Amino acid sequence: MNVKELKPESSLRAAFGAYLRRSRREFGWRQEDLGARMGYASTHVSAVETARKPPTLRFARSADQAFGTEDVFERRWREMRHGVLLEGFPEYVGYEGRAAEIRLFQIGIIPGLLQTQGYARTLADSAVRRGAIPPGQADERVLILAERQAALVRPRPPMVMVVLDESCVRRPVGGPEVMAEQLRALVEFAALPNTVLQIAPYALGERRTLDLPVNLLTMADRTLAAYAEAQTQGHFDREMTLVAPLLTAYHQLQAEALSQAASVAMIEQAMKGMSRDD
Repeated sequence: MNVKELKPESSLRAAFGAYLRRSRREFGWRQEDLGARMGYASTHVSAVETARKPPTLRFARSADQAFGTEDVFERRWREMRHGVLLEGFPEYVGYEGRAAEIRLFQIGIIPGLLQTQGYARTLADSAVRRGAIPPGQADERVLILAERQAALVRPRPPMVMVVLDESCVRRPVGGPEVMAEQLRALVEFAALPNTVLQIAPYALGERRTLDLPVNLLTMADRTLAAYAEAQTQGHFDREMTLVAPLLTAYHQLQAEALSQAASVAMIEQAMKGMSRDD
């Protein structure tokens, strides 16, 4: 039998697979033995070991149960999943899924919660071509984004308020079809009963109160949290004295931004402009 050589240094997924194989061999188990203990086929175990298939949270927890390792495999899974995110963002995502109110401000690109799959895939693939991330992480980024979006579809969804710098709707991403689909999704988002969408136009100039993207959360108990990031660094904060000034700046920005009706009109105008370019 040919045993595929593993390269754990190539990616976090490969490292997970190599650790799984090493643990299995230390117990003297075949893939069939481990699969039977975990409730998976031996082919599934093989695919995870060789990084052909990504492990799921259920798989990681089943491995911990089989090996009696408490949460070792689960922690490795979380490291693998969150390794594609900036520091502070995994913690933010945990709060985001439970927030009563979400406020977003973005510059240059559509915020993740509003991105279509085509738009998100274009950004992830571009990062791969630039060498910013390995190919496997592109899939993880898109998957994590889909999970974040799904977490907001619940019986009592949060109020989501979004202010986009005009550059978000003017900057072409992925070609006319991808961008047109994304702009249509923004218009549909604005029509939802639990959303507010505004554009901060270029004409605001120095009156734009925020210079970096920011995510603000209000939890059910009315406590606040904030996440802000630069190109290579993110920071999550729940300290009221630090978050409150950001919330004030956000409210000031909302007051200066276009109304939702005017913002939707600008988006629709941008869509028509792309149609003429075709």
